Amino acid sequence: MVEIFFRTIPFFAIIGLGYWAGQAKFFSEEATAYLTKFVFYFALSAMLFSFAANLSLSEVSDVNLIAGYLLGTIIVYGFVIFVSLLRRLDMANAAVEAQCAVIGNVGFLGIPMLAIIFGDAAIGPVLLVLAVDLIVFSSLIVILITVSREGVMSLSILKTVGKGLISNPMIVAIVSGLLWSAMDIPIPRPMNDFLTILGAAATPGALFAIGASLASKSAVRFQVAAWLTFCKLIIHPIFVAIGVIFIFPINSFSASVAISAAALPVAGNVYILAQHYNVAPQRASAAILLSTVASIITVSVAIALVSNMAIN
Repeated sequence: MVEIFFRTIPFFAIIGLGYWAGQAKFFSEEATAYLTKFVFYFALSAMLFSFAANLSLSEVSDVNLIAGYLLGTIIVYGFVIFVSLLRRLDMANAAVEAQCAVIGNVGFLGIPMLAIIFGDAAIGPVLLVLAVDLIVFSSLIVILITVSREGVMSLSILKTVGKGLISNPMIVAIVSGLLWSAMDIPIPRPMNDFLTILGAAATPGALFAIGASLASKSAVRFQVAAWLTFCKLIIHPIFVAIGVIFIFPINSFSASVAISAAALPVAGNVYILAQHYNVAPQRASAAILLSTVASIITVSVAIALVSNMAIN
């Protein structure tokens, strides 16, 4: 446990450094936005393409992992929506809360952290988790919010969802990398060096951007944020564990990586979606801030608990 904690601390230390820079106004909100864009569109995309292009298709075709992770996540998603509706929230607000409960910071935090802790073999399972989050749940929240407002499912909603998917640089990078891998074409050395140099900026840039963005967030509606944090950091990994161990069993290493990915704090893109649709942005902001702070301990505990399973 202590060893895992010390291995995760550097990642959270960079987040803390970014938070200080944001709080001290050394990094303005505008500067943070541009840093995030650089990481999202360039550095992280280069890293994801490089990872995907060097994977064999067998490493990203684990149907049981996809099914187990998806089942566990959908159960938590549905439960949080049910609780939100009991609190007399409309479906749009319930969808944002459900998104907070299941969508972790896999892209900016999970990929670099889990790849270092578990090794390169973790990249395939992490990419599958990220793909499910991006394709299934980023689409689902758009559908639920739009249907809640318009009262009907229409072709224009599906067009909006499709446009969002094909314009997401993380999806484009992963799919392009997998296609490159499928064609079994070696990456030319200049291109590989380019991807390596640019991709190397993803980890520190993403972590720093997470911290700097947290400086503009506040823990309003603390009780709701605490509930969503509990769901994300505790309930979600438990149900994913049930999914990938008991219902759709997979090898112990991949299971440990998927569970660790599920234990990550709320992703920043949940706030972006909530702000874009003007649905509970403060609630999402508070959940991101509180879950990130709490995850300094909980992520280390989760990884420590599944580490023995990964070895076995």
